[in-house]
Amino acid sequence: MNSELSESNSFKKSVLLVSTFAAFLTPFLTSAVNLALPSIGKELHANAIGLGWVISSFILTSAIFLLPFGRLGDIIGRKKVFTIGILLFTISTFLILFAHSIISLIILRIFQGFSSAMIFGTSMAILTTVFQPGERGRAIGINITATYLGLSLGPVIGGLLTHYLGWRSIFAFLVPFGIISLILIQRKIKTEWAEAVGEKFDWRGSIIYGIALASFMWGFSKLPSSLGWICIIVAVLMAAVFLIFENKVSNPAFDIRLIMRNRVFAFSGMAALINYSATSAIGFFISLYLQYLKGLDARTAGLIMISQPIAMTLLSPVAGKLSDKRNPGSIASIGMGITALGLILLCFIKETTPDFFIVLLLLLMGIGFGLFSSPNSNAIMSSVEKRHLGVASGVVGTMRMVGQMMSMGIAMMLISLYIGKQTINPATYPGLISAMRTGFVIFSMLSVLGIFASLARHVPRELARGNIFV
Repeated sequence: MNSELSESNSFKKSVLLVSTFAAFLTPFLTSAVNLALPSIGKELHANAIGLGWVISSFILTSAIFLLPFGRLGDIIGRKKVFTIGILLFTISTFLILFAHSIISLIILRIFQGFSSAMIFGTSMAILTTVFQPGERGRAIGINITATYLGLSLGPVIGGLLTHYLGWRSIFAFLVPFGIISLILIQRKIKTEWAEAVGEKFDWRGSIIYGIALASFMWGFSKLPSSLGWICIIVAVLMAAVFLIFENKVSNPAFDIRLIMRNRVFAFSGMAALINYSATSAIGFFISLYLQYLKGLDARTAGLIMISQPIAMTLLSPVAGKLSDKRNPGSIASIGMGITALGLILLCFIKETTPDFFIVLLLLLMGIGFGLFSSPNSNAIMSSVEKRHLGVASGVVGTMRMVGQMMSMGIAMMLISLYIGKQTINPATYPGLISAMRTGFVIFSMLSVLGIFASLARHVPRELARGNIFV
């Protein structure tokens, strides 16, 4: 009995290690690339819009494929999809070392986003399958901590690499980590998970979903142009077709009953979408602010920006463990409120704002986000049956990616309105600070709205402990 228990604990640790290791990769890259944008722009002669697409192309592709890959993992095996994702991510990261133009870089970032969807569309489902109620929140908290650790180390290591070796060294740094992840998977994880094995994959529904989401996110990035509004109208029509179609097929890519009949799932997903929409472009704005308006180099800017993810890293495992014992919705709502306060204070930022004040605000928002993310993810994953875990994992990732894209879309729209297609230079600095302030006002209002969405879920204590499904 003790031998079986020891073997079980060893297996759980291995799964957590591999999942956590993989969770570190893409957040690290995202935060490091944010800091390297000015260097990329200088070498590849890119304007602000082009630099924005270095970030947005990755987010857009990930968002489109997260839900389909989550569902595919339920059917053919989550480990299989996860492993292929790590392999493709490592290959595309290596190829970026040879990118010779902003277009080639964006194309390779699209491939990175595709492979990232395979990773994050299955990783949370694997954790939820292996870890039972009562220990699940802690495992999810540790996994999310790895994400924030990647965000923390990205600005520091990315800043140092960019400063001394150039921006390409960021991608070279990650290639060995991808290889190590593949080795760990093959040696440590022998089990496969496919609770929906035998069910058909809904290709038509996935294509309709992808077109609707791509049209919405592309259109959002093009606002306020007429093309942007046309794309959003197309997206709404395609979304309606998707819902009607999914309601008729026997094995849908997304079971709409999860939204219609599961209040916790619906409002937790909405809260995640709003939260990421309100916070994801902060790093983009602050990176430009510190390096252009404040005149700091990439290394110094990275040391300032690390304050937010450090707070997230320290609080996420604590919040995740707490959500196993207490109402995760209440904890997440408190986190959302703290984030809203930090964003409101950022609305008053100006060129002469002291660096220490920026650090304090980033710490405050890091605390808020650290309290929100783990409990909210625990609430989503604990509210569905095992055969829907891949879909739920995909929804968690999709809400994150769509939120990030909407956040970047707002940021790029404001830059387009205030600066246009000009490169960022002293003549456009007033426009940049105006775009930032306007963005923070919009993000503040979204955060306040998110508090109400988070409170609306009313998670029962029994669900918080994982004893029931809604």
